Parts: sequence; structure tokens; C-alpha cells
Amino acid sequence: MKKVAVIGAQGRMGSTVVSAVTAAPDMTLVASIDAQQPVNAETLNGADVAVDFTVPSVTEQNVHAVLEAGIHAVVGTTGWTAESLDRVRNHAEAVDCSVLIAPNFALSAVLAMKFAAMAAPYFESVEIIEKHHPAKVDAPSGTAVHTAHVIAEARKNAECPPIPDATEKDPLGSRGAVVEGIPVHAVRLRGLTAHEEILLGNLGEQMTIRTDCFDRTSFMPGVLLGIRRVADFPGLTVGLDTLMNI
Repeated sequence: MKKVAVIGAQGRMGSTVVSAVTAAPDMTLVASIDAQQPVNAETLNGADVAVDFTVPSVTEQNVHAVLEAGIHAVVGTTGWTAESLDRVRNHAEAVDCSVLIAPNFALSAVLAMKFAAMAAPYFESVEIIEKHHPAKVDAPSGTAVHTAHVIAEARKNAECPPIPDATEKDPLGSRGAVVEGIPVHAVRLRGLTAHEEILLGNLGEQMTIRTDCFDRTSFMPGVLLGIRRVADFPGLTVGLDTLMNI
């Protein structure tokens, strides 16, 4: 039985993780930590794996506390930078623990990112639209940023030219953010949960890769996979695709 602690257990995602872990036949919930509690060896209560679904302002601190306790971490909170990832990577290696940070735990989203990276070198234009509920605190989403990174890497390896765009004036920023040369647009709309479209275009054709998550339960198969397999991948792993062998 995997002993699991959930950090951010009273939040929207955290409470869903608590329910999923409780229902899993090979796991037992040993700690539910909310925003008012510290994260340390005592509150983690002997967990094998701690799952963090909190907010970007505290997630790195939480992960370091988990590693200090000698526990593996599975992280769904976004907002990571290259520098913060490096700090976690070094810490995980120093204490011989494993950390999985996944921009998205929905299996459809992971596959969409993989398909986008495969397709991007064959299209002249690529743009990303991500759509979420208005309570989301970061924009663009971690999923969209990660998608842009993998697309940019694939296009770089294929020696693709820059994406064409003749825009000279955009005082209101209507062209969106630009992540490694990939335009990314964020929508925050009541009624949405988590959605992403990757638009790819050539002369005379368009391809759309789209993933829609209508309920937070859609992320739970990926979270449970992360809990089960994180220890098999020493150090830091970014993205669920590695655990899915794709």
C-alpha cells in the first residue's frame, strides 16, 4: 500500500485527490494538509509520496519541505521557472528522492502535447489557445507554456523558420503572449474547467488538436499514475509523458 499525503487537501483539486486516493485499492491516505498547517515530517505522517496541489507562491517551499522529510513528491501546481526547477532537481538528487512536476495530469492533455510536438515541424504556423475558469491564478497556464516549449523544441530540431506574422502594431497585446516564438492566448470564462487548442496551419489547410476537461476527476488517473510510478524515476521529472512511456 502506498502511503499518501495530500498538501492543499481542502482546495478544489486537493479535495478531489483526497477522494481518489481514498478510493484507490493500493493506497492509503495518511495526511491531509491544508493552508493553515506546516509541511514537515510530523504533518506528513510517514507518507511514501506527497501530492501538492496548492498555489505557485508556496509550492516550491512545500516541495523542499517534502524532500527534507525524505518523501517523494508529485506536483500539479504550475508557475515553475527554470531556476526553481533547478533548485528542486538539485535537492531531489542530494537526498535521493524523486519529484514529478506535471503541467497537466489529464491523459488527453499529455497526448495532445505529444501530438503537437510531432505535428509542429510540418506546419508553417502554430498558435495555442488555453481556456480556464476565472479562479485560476496564473496565465498563461502551465500546460500552454509547456506545450509551447515542446513545440518550439521540435521546430528547432527540424530547423523550421520563424512563424510568419506581419503584425507591427499591437498596443493592447491582442496577439497574446509569445513563448519561445509560439503565440499563446489565455481565456478566463465562467463555466469552463480546463481546455486547450493547438492550431496548426499551412497554405490551404488547418489542423486543430484539442483537449477538453469538464471535471477535475479527469485528472485523477494521471495523479494516481504519478503516485504509483514517481519513485521509479530518480531526481526531477517534468511531465507525465515520461511515466506514460511516450
